[in-house]
Amino acid sequence: MSIIAWIVLGLLAGAIAKAIHPGYQGGGIISTMILGIIGAFVGGTLFTLLRTGTLQITAAGTGLTLGGILVAVLGAIVAIYLWGLIRRSSNA
Repeated sequence: MSIIAWIVLGLLAGAIAKAIHPGYQGGGIISTMILGIIGAFVGGTLFTLLRTGTLQITAAGTGLTLGGILVAVLGAIVAIYLWGLIRRSSNA
């Protein structure tokens, strides 16, 4: 997938995940894009793990398709949740 497609997928996934996940996440368009790209990798890795039973860090299975966006959004929600746990524990 080209870098332009990764940016578009990251923007879509990050924006949808921020809209779905409750609470305030902060950040602008760049953090949304980075969150979405991380989500695509997290989602792709989890998708590969569930499909094949092997742990491979990849974004395979994610692309500019409905299924790819769904996997990226789910991964971005997981990334938001984990980031919230990290930030909460460092503030305590």
